[in-house]
Amino acid sequence: MPSKTGSRPDAEASPNAAESDGAETGDAEADFLTVLGQRVRTMRSVRAMSRKVLSQTSGLSERYIAQLEGGQGNVSIILLRRVALAMGVRLEDLIATVESPPDWPVVRDLLEKAGAEQIAEAKRILSGAAAPGEGPTQRVALIGLRGAGKSTLGRILAERMGWTFVELNREIERENGLSVAEIFAIYGQETYRRLEQGALRRLAERPGPMVLATGGGIVAEPVTFDLLLSSFFTVWLKARPEEHIHRVREQAAKGLAQARMPDSDNALREIRAVLMSREPLYARARAVIDTADHTVAETAAELTGLVEGYLGAARRGA
Repeated sequence: MPSKTGSRPDAEASPNAAESDGAETGDAEADFLTVLGQRVRTMRSVRAMSRKVLSQTSGLSERYIAQLEGGQGNVSIILLRRVALAMGVRLEDLIATVESPPDWPVVRDLLEKAGAEQIAEAKRILSGAAAPGEGPTQRVALIGLRGAGKSTLGRILAERMGWTFVELNREIERENGLSVAEIFAIYGQETYRRLEQGALRRLAERPGPMVLATGGGIVAEPVTFDLLLSSFFTVWLKARPEEHIHRVREQAAKGLAQARMPDSDNALREIRAVLMSREPLYARARAVIDTADHTVAETAAELTGLVEGYLGAARRGA
């Protein structure tokens, strides 16, 4: 006959175990909120959005956003997470804004277990891109922060190579009859990113060699950036934050920049944060050229040599 102690549930028999489970749950939830805050902060920096702009766009207070980024988010997300865990489903499945296809969970699980080559092939099929070796090689895209020299160096490279030079932002403006600033002001960042992706896709399908100067935030949209990386030989023009600020202010003084770089003491801190958050994304480029302490002529010569070397290697490997 079992004893009284043996017949009691474990939670009753060991209150310390229940307390331990509660502490572990609390720790896990605190970690979840910390990671959530870090992701929000990183995504905001990648998009070069200040807390004030995010506050205005989202309708939430700057104080709440600061709390969220500090790991002190609204407890309701924790309650929702508990529901998801209890049912054995994913949190993103509960908060998705659109209904996923019935086979999506299967596809997602297969992708999570897939190797790098399988993922690359899946991306190629889903994007409709050409098979390796079939796509054009005479396409170069320049990426980097404002003031990196993408337009200046892109024009020089295109002239030396005898190629077409295109600025992605000017292409977006041409297609929509509005300036980039007007698109942001009227429709917001989400619409701009959609228009950016559409313009880039059409440029990727346009025949003929091309040098493309992109906007600094193109890396913020994963699908758009992946399209760029798969369709162009991409070069990151890298510089120090101080140089980015100096160059943009020079452009503004000459009337060449759409918006002035703020003169506040926070400007350098803000651009450092943006650069730090985007560096892992910019680093996915096929090549990097550090423009720090180099003249335009020196950097243009290095860029031209880099592209000519890439084309030569591609021809030899063909």
